[in-house]
Amino acid sequence: MRILLVASGYNSMTQRVHAELADGGHEVSVELALGDEVLRDAIRLFDPDLVIAPMLTKAIPADIWPARPCLIVHPGPVGDRGPSSLDWAIMSGAGRWGVTVLQANAEMDAGDIWASVEFTMPGRAKSSVYRTEVADAAARAVLLAVSRFAGGRFRPEPLDYGRRGVFGQERPPCRQADRRIDWSAEPTSAVLAKLWAADSSPGVLDVIGDAEYYLVGGYAEDDLRGIPGTILARRDGAICRATTDGAVWIPQLRRRPAPGGPGTFKLPATRVLRGSLAGVPRVPAPLMTPPGRHTYQQIRYRESGDVGYLEFCFPGGAMSTGPCRRLLAAYRYAQERRVKVIVLGGPRDFFGNGIDLNMIEAADDPAEESWRNINAIDDLAEAILTGTGQLTVAALAGNAAAGGLMLALAADQVWCRGGAVLNPHYRLMGLHGSEYWTYTLPRRVGGREAARLTEGCLPVSSASALHSGLVDRVIAADPGGYRAQVALLAERLARSPDYAARLAAKASQSAGVGKRPLGAYRAAELAIMRRDFAGAPYAELRQAFVYKAKPRCTPPHLARHRIPLLAPVPAQPRSRRAASVVGS
Repeated sequence: MRILLVASGYNSMTQRVHAELADGGHEVSVELALGDEVLRDAIRLFDPDLVIAPMLTKAIPADIWPARPCLIVHPGPVGDRGPSSLDWAIMSGAGRWGVTVLQANAEMDAGDIWASVEFTMPGRAKSSVYRTEVADAAARAVLLAVSRFAGGRFRPEPLDYGRRGVFGQERPPCRQADRRIDWSAEPTSAVLAKLWAADSSPGVLDVIGDAEYYLVGGYAEDDLRGIPGTILARRDGAICRATTDGAVWIPQLRRRPAPGGPGTFKLPATRVLRGSLAGVPRVPAPLMTPPGRHTYQQIRYRESGDVGYLEFCFPGGAMSTGPCRRLLAAYRYAQERRVKVIVLGGPRDFFGNGIDLNMIEAADDPAEESWRNINAIDDLAEAILTGTGQLTVAALAGNAAAGGLMLALAADQVWCRGGAVLNPHYRLMGLHGSEYWTYTLPRRVGGREAARLTEGCLPVSSASALHSGLVDRVIAADPGGYRAQVALLAERLARSPDYAARLAAKASQSAGVGKRPLGAYRAAELAIMRRDFAGAPYAELRQAFVYKAKPRCTPPHLARHRIPLLAPVPAQPRSRRAASVVGS
């Protein structure tokens, strides 16, 4: 079918739905919701069989939905209505939630129901739940609704609050007054619920000192104590504030803009408050912590049998200079341990998205900070590529993009959870990219496919990544099942009869990478990046990303209906590399 996706932004949900539908053989085009006339024009040009809105913050015009089937993806169970669905679910401690696909009509979120999928709430921050459990449920619900629509026999059910199992309700927008934290009276659980419900947008508006900030993110701390509201410590860019019965770590802040003043953006909390944290101690996190310990750690190392797990999780998946250097030091530590396999990646959510554009924008010299940042990631990629003492596995629990994904390709094997969305390109930020991708990507998928992936700038599903050889294994499971499967497979790899042969082959390959030394790839990439960092396109695109500028139009690589003579995308070649799906 011809399916037009209409979205307020090309976010992770829209990318997931786009990739899944394209995998299903549908002809998909995207139009950003930049105005009613723009949408009408897209309908006229593309003439879709079906319109789907994966993430839409405004109503579809009343002259479109009666004439064209329009399905809305709502991140709430049947009967749930309103723009703050997940916010209220997290703040109320809901144990079960869902995603509903319903038909657009005159009443917001009240149309006939085409599909719904429920899931168990994991007790996590909103952004992580949205990219993981909600995205999984949405993909299943959308594919089910599309199948039902294509079959022609299914009749969607009208919303009926009297029907058994309908537990959703209409809810108002969640305002800052609803999110306000009373530090003098609220325990850690209540504070975390509000922080989690506002992550990563809009944040919780609060006062620190004499200024207003949006607090972004939250982690429980079970050791530090103090006067409620007091900043007790700082670590890896985060601040720790006392609650009535404990404390919470807040990784990021965004200063509230002055009326009519310039915009602001999220940064590490200590970076925003620098100059006002005198006397607040730095409390480093140990690399290895006992099971059950609650605190904030960007980087953690643990072992089980012959496997070492180097887990990392950076806000938004952004990997700035300091964290990259700390991660390299942690990797060096893991290399010295008596383990046979090192697994890289956190237990859920982002693997990584490459250089930290927010920190770069905030730097006194953004071009020089870009240079430091890319070299810090390259140093880590080089260490992974050239290490010969263990086999390495990049385990992608969630989405990865640009330099974060290319970093994963430095590992001996790449595994990803089914549902992860991968974006192997840099071009939309005006960059050529580094992380040795000109060596690792063609080595995996071939030169032609590498060019298609990096130039096409479209999201890649886990299934498509497996098909092309971009990843070696897909683990079809929920986050808990994924972690268990990674542990099982890593132990199996460590005990495999051909382990010694694999390690010897890796050492041989590391000694020489063909006709061109490994360092030459990095030098050539960085020569182009040096020019990119000094150029106008990168600076302008970076600023638009950081300040969340509204695009003037839908990018042409997404709005295929606006390029009438667009050449068909060549079929992806099947990789010769061994590949498998686990848990399907």
